[in-house]
Amino acid sequence: MKLIIRWFAVALGFFVTARFVPGVHVDGFMTAILLAAVWGILGLFVRPILVILTLPVTIITFGLFIFVINAALFAWLGGVIQGFEVAGFGAALLGSLVMSVTSSIIHGILDHVGGEKE
Repeated sequence: MKLIIRWFAVALGFFVTARFVPGVHVDGFMTAILLAAVWGILGLFVRPILVILTLPVTIITFGLFIFVINAALFAWLGGVIQGFEVAGFGAALLGSLVMSVTSSIIHGILDHVGGEKE
């Protein structure tokens, strides 16, 4: 149940991002659900590999290169998922930041309301 709630929180994060970030567009609810699932899979399998491969650059930039990795994955989703559009790298960078912050806030609210502690 917790996984499904988190999945919907990330989907809602994509909707909020599309609403407030120019250049990011989500067609509908099912697209957002698919985006949340693929974003989770990328975060679980692809992102750690990219972080390890770019570790020297990440260390030199004091961890800021992680934002570039997230933006690249966000932009990649825009090219792969039909119904999700990202206008450019700037929109991808801002979109990935807004989406991450929004979904984190929603997770915190849901955990607080549900009384769950991790």
